[in-house]
Amino acid sequence: MIEQSDGKPKPARQKRKDPYKEPAGCYKTAGWIFRGGLLLLVLTICLTASLVLYARWLNSGQGGVQIKDGSPNLNPLERLYLQTYLAARTDQLQQPAGTGVTAVSFTVAPGEHAENIAANLVQAGLLTDTELFLNYLRYFGLDSQLEAGDFLIDPRLPIPELATTLIDARAREITLRFIDGWRLEEMANYLRLTQPANINADDFQAIAQRQTTFDLNPYDFLASLPPDATLEGYLFPDTYQVPLDADATYLVDLMLANFGRRVTPEMRQAFGGQGLNLREAVTLASIVHREAVMAEERPLIASVFLNRLNSDMLLQADPTVQYALGYQPAAQTWWKNPLYLDDLKVDSAYNTYLYSGLPPGPIASPGLDSLAAVANPAQTDFIFFVANCDGSAPGSHAFSVTYEEHVVNVQKCQ
Repeated sequence: MIEQSDGKPKPARQKRKDPYKEPAGCYKTAGWIFRGGLLLLVLTICLTASLVLYARWLNSGQGGVQIKDGSPNLNPLERLYLQTYLAARTDQLQQPAGTGVTAVSFTVAPGEHAENIAANLVQAGLLTDTELFLNYLRYFGLDSQLEAGDFLIDPRLPIPELATTLIDARAREITLRFIDGWRLEEMANYLRLTQPANINADDFQAIAQRQTTFDLNPYDFLASLPPDATLEGYLFPDTYQVPLDADATYLVDLMLANFGRRVTPEMRQAFGGQGLNLREAVTLASIVHREAVMAEERPLIASVFLNRLNSDMLLQADPTVQYALGYQPAAQTWWKNPLYLDDLKVDSAYNTYLYSGLPPGPIASPGLDSLAAVANPAQTDFIFFVANCDGSAPGSHAFSVTYEEHVVNVQKCQ
């Protein structure tokens, strides 16, 4: 305070307010608004991107990895993160998880955590991306469902199938697929290449060729099997699930039991209606199977051979000659093709160009449709057939009643 001349205190001059200067509080408010708006914009962009990726995932093309419901235990932020992460890697989820092409034995110890399992998968060559694998498990809640046990895993499985394998008890079984029309040696060679479970291919072949003692009493359809006959034709071709400790005896039993179920009493009765006992029917079905390329022609081909049998004609079936000739090292096949005139002269009871009637036994394991074709053949007068050569229906045949018609059909291929 400053004294005036009259001795009274003079009031201090008040500071003049600048009309163009905003208060400091306005700057702070504007800054918060700007930062808040920027944060909202970033969150909006992130959310939009996530939703776009999520939509892409849900609408991925056929065969693609799809996501519908994750684990209910995920919190919203974790769910959004994992959805975004996985959606950006759908292509990787469809690629082989590991390296190599040969199935690998893999063991999960009781109580083993997902992280340890993932590390062991990498070491075994069954996984290359542990982060992707673990995030996939986490999103679907599979990390707590991995089962202890022994597995046989194909490294070509993508991560979704790898995960399914490790949570499915049935994965501790091995899948074996025997193709319709294989002969015993081809079945044994398949086992030799895959080396599944404890199944020794040589043991399997020895049992099938009856070089090793095997009890046939449980199988009524083998009651009249000749002592020197093999199990050719009776080891039913199918897809089998076998445990890891299965041996050759187990597999043979499984295949014979399957034959007993699939070849029903009604089918066996139908064989009798064609004048055939079971062994004759299986033998004819094996020839039909090797002759036919198109499934719809099997009843027709069966009718041709039945007509020939009823007319005391030679069957003249090429597959019987192929069976008699056996393995062809140069072509690495059991079924020589093409056959030459000299091949048709091979002296074997299986050569139906030389010996009348059916051969001594089946030449392969026929599928169910070939057996059904023999049980219920087409009703025709056809005696001949030859492969079509016009290319209109690859694998089809031209059928004829007379030899003259047959010659015309043959000449079309010359």
